[in-house]
Amino acid sequence: MSEKFSHVDENGKANMVDVGDKPDMTRTASAEGKIFINSTAMDLILENKNKKGDVLTTAQIAGIQGGKKTSELIPLCHPLMISKLDVSTEIFDDHIKVTSFAKCTGKTGIEMEALTAVNVALLTIYDMCKAVDKTMTFTNIKLIEKTKVNL
Repeated sequence: MSEKFSHVDENGKANMVDVGDKPDMTRTASAEGKIFINSTAMDLILENKNKKGDVLTTAQIAGIQGGKKTSELIPLCHPLMISKLDVSTEIFDDHIKVTSFAKCTGKTGIEMEALTAVNVALLTIYDMCKAVDKTMTFTNIKLIEKTKVNL
């Protein structure tokens, strides 16, 4: 079986896939990623003493906003009617794990929204902590699961 990219036309040019004939389905996706952070920045987060404010709540809200704007950021993504978008954080000794869950009813998947939500949340943590930690790194950003169920 020959695999080919769905977003490329017969001439090799970028092409938005026509999903008009596909059936509506309930679709979900989960994604996650980590940001490694030094102990000084972590302490400020845990004590809610970061000069820019509540890092984790701001990251959660930013991730939700980012997920909702995915089709504006990634050129060939379809705009979706998102019914649920959740971003959560989990703190470990040397890193924060961000997890997202996205849900919609539609003709195409919602994994890009879940991945965008994670990335925007991680970037927000970075932005809010960069004055204290110049060594932060992102890692293990990945899709955990995606589902589709007939209506």
